[in-house]
Amino acid sequence: MKPPLVISIQSQVVFGHVGNSAAVFPMQAAGLEVAAIPTVLFSNQPAYPTLRGVPLPPALFADLLLGAEERGLPQRAVWLVTGYIGSVQVGQLVADFVARAKAANPTLRYLCDPVMGDHGPGLYVPAELARIMRDRLLPLADLATPNSFELGHLTGRSIASMADLHAAAADLSLAPDATLIATGCVLDDSPADHLESVILAPGGATRHPTPRLPVALPGTGDLFAGLIVAGLGRGRSLPQAVETAQDLTSAALAHADRIGATEVVLSDPGFRAALLTL
Repeated sequence: MKPPLVISIQSQVVFGHVGNSAAVFPMQAAGLEVAAIPTVLFSNQPAYPTLRGVPLPPALFADLLLGAEERGLPQRAVWLVTGYIGSVQVGQLVADFVARAKAANPTLRYLCDPVMGDHGPGLYVPAELARIMRDRLLPLADLATPNSFELGHLTGRSIASMADLHAAAADLSLAPDATLIATGCVLDDSPADHLESVILAPGGATRHPTPRLPVALPGTGDLFAGLIVAGLGRGRSLPQAVETAQDLTSAALAHADRIGATEVVLSDPGFRAALLTL
């Protein structure tokens, strides 16, 4: 029996762990098959003094998508994940591909991680690309995982309470049966020194606090989304998958902090062993 297949469309770097370079390994270690399609090819994440490589030229990216379709991957896949995109033209191609994939495979579930900014750096993609995420990608999503900054930017709301989250979820153009996971939330009644992931599903909302670590590293959200899909792909419920993803992301961040890394690392033996139990 073939393992569940995930199509993951995100950035790729030579050195470090962001985008597919953060998300693919945990999904594979959990026993999923992953078809990784890069949106950019960079030497490293942009915080380093130099950055080499380019966003994929639209013609090359479109050719890779065509190859994936020629291999019948949309029909085989259980999950389709999109993360950092990198250019407006590629964003349009991604939206077209997701629509085609979901039409070809009505059981395919799509996780849209609208990677476009955070509270520190602010918006780091073109405004037009953020609009593509809002107007084309999120309406196709079965599961959306914006952080609180991205959710606020997409809806023009300040996210400070559960009421704000419910109002923001209503403002997004999500499908009626879609689920929103707002990540990295600090609400007016959050436990002290904790962040929350809040699941807002058609059946109700659940809150999942986790201790706030004194470290913020690139790749955290990409790893978190990959771990959610890993858990769901191995049969866990969404709340279970979210809490496992929180625990493992925290373990990876703590290990990175211990060794003085400036981005997420995936080499901790305990982290890798836990992936095999999913």
